[in-house]
Amino acid sequence: MCGIVGIIGTDPVSDRLFEGLKRLEYRGYDSAGIATIVDGRIDRRRAKGKLANLAERLREEPLPGTVGIAHTRWATHGAPTTGNAHPHATDEVAIVHNGIIENFRPLRQELEARGRTLTSETDSEVVAHLVSEAIEAGKHPREAVAAVLPRLHGAFAIAMLFPRYPDLIIGARQGAPLTVGYGEGENFLGSDAHALASLTQRIAYLDEGDWAVVERDSVQIYDRDNAPVERPIVHSGASAALVDKGNHRHFMQKEIYEQPMVVAQTLKSYLRPLEEQVALPDMAFDLAGIERVAIIACGTASYVGMIGKYWIEQFARLPVEVDVASEFRYRDPVLLPGTLGIVVSQSGETADTLAALRHMKQANVTTAGIINVPTSSMAREVDLLLPTHAGPEIGVASTKAFTCQLSVMAALAVNLARAKGRLSAADEAEIVRHLIEAPAALNEALAHDAEIEAMAHTVAAARDVLYLGRGPDYPLALEGALKLKEISYIHAEGYASGEMKHGPIALIDDNVPLIVLAPSGPLFDKTVSNMKEAQARGAQVVLISDADGIASAGEDAVATIEMPRVHPLIAPLVYAVPVQLLAYHVAVAKGTDVDQPRNLAKSVTVE
Repeated sequence: MCGIVGIIGTDPVSDRLFEGLKRLEYRGYDSAGIATIVDGRIDRRRAKGKLANLAERLREEPLPGTVGIAHTRWATHGAPTTGNAHPHATDEVAIVHNGIIENFRPLRQELEARGRTLTSETDSEVVAHLVSEAIEAGKHPREAVAAVLPRLHGAFAIAMLFPRYPDLIIGARQGAPLTVGYGEGENFLGSDAHALASLTQRIAYLDEGDWAVVERDSVQIYDRDNAPVERPIVHSGASAALVDKGNHRHFMQKEIYEQPMVVAQTLKSYLRPLEEQVALPDMAFDLAGIERVAIIACGTASYVGMIGKYWIEQFARLPVEVDVASEFRYRDPVLLPGTLGIVVSQSGETADTLAALRHMKQANVTTAGIINVPTSSMAREVDLLLPTHAGPEIGVASTKAFTCQLSVMAALAVNLARAKGRLSAADEAEIVRHLIEAPAALNEALAHDAEIEAMAHTVAAARDVLYLGRGPDYPLALEGALKLKEISYIHAEGYASGEMKHGPIALIDDNVPLIVLAPSGPLFDKTVSNMKEAQARGAQVVLISDADGIASAGEDAVATIEMPRVHPLIAPLVYAVPVQLLAYHVAVAKGTDVDQPRNLAKSVTVE
């Protein structure tokens, strides 16, 4: 996800713009840049790669100016080069842009037919030239932006500055977040509250279609019809301190270790231990009227949805469909009355999931969101916000957000079951007791970190790795494979263990590690049977189970990872720890960039 910071003030801004970009570094990016107005013209510093490269450019050529915009870019149109890095500029305007301009090709052709020369491969540069043409024709920047915005199709957040009008920045959003920050004698634009936390705590979130004229002492916001509007100024609550790794080597490692605490924090807001009940926030609809559930998410969050399907169908006896958000709208789903649409997202800004949410709302579907950022677009648009309390997640590969999302999904499943009359008070009390045990079990799982690190070489040398699991452990196998792919760049796949003999077993030889998730319980024997089929064909098995499971089936494994014996309900939370740690230690052994793996962004705000 690209990042935006803009400042209009009275003191030089480049250092603070760079600091803002540092706060956005965790999102993932492949180039960065800053533009200011210097002596009536636009001056820029851009660099591909990490912010250290931009810092070196700024040391070589300091950038003065009291008004400026800055950007971290995750490449969509055009390779991650200095020429494609933002800000893009003409003589009349500099722009930074998050998102995608879907109709950029005809717009570019139109501009080139009029003799405009575009110097980058990006979709973003067309915005600069369209606005520039309007200003050259005599329009004020306000008029120019108002004329150009309706021509842009797609998702975007844009910030612009104008050398002939050095006393304003203009920002606009459609399908991607943008925030206005309010200071004393200076004002700001940012991708989110976190980007602006070191600059101000007073912020306003632009609504869909809004655009804002930001001056040193005033801000005027307009809606998509260009009518002046007011958006509430709120206290952001975002920490002004840069999140650090503490005594951990990587943010991912730190966030894995934070899971007992953040899962406890999340469960605390949903459990009523004295009453032995699970509660949800106040809602404007009755769960008893829900007849079916649709869960929509991307990546790791979609595996939360798959596990949620097992829980909701088991406890509430409601039919559940789980969709990858990027496919949901395009299969023209049947959305019947009585459907509860659940979106799951760490950022609350994932473009595909947000589009799916809006599709459901247009169909009058009741919606809920399991979301970590309570001020995000999704959080503001769902009918029922179910917040996680994971805190900022900096590592691109999600860890603590996943287990917190699972915690909330379990709470929702219990509430649906109670509302549908499918859960007795005694059963609910038992579930509460098991959920209360989850943080301690996570902590016990972390105690096996050293042995996981010691056996990581078993996997690090492989080209291909397979993961197996049954029931809720099947989505966890998918998650384990995804984690390994994301940060170690080893090809990995997760399968339902019973499906091995229907094709994937052809991949097995003595060079393919097989990671088997098999906690003791009703599915253990079936999983082990599938594991033995693979071992008979040379598979190098790593068995993740509890002491009883390892004693029963671990004899021929090349490695075992012991987990605490836990109730099946919380097993997905606990067994998330070893698959995360295994991926982490393999990536460290291979020397990859664990926190910012290649080609990935923390939050994907483009379709």
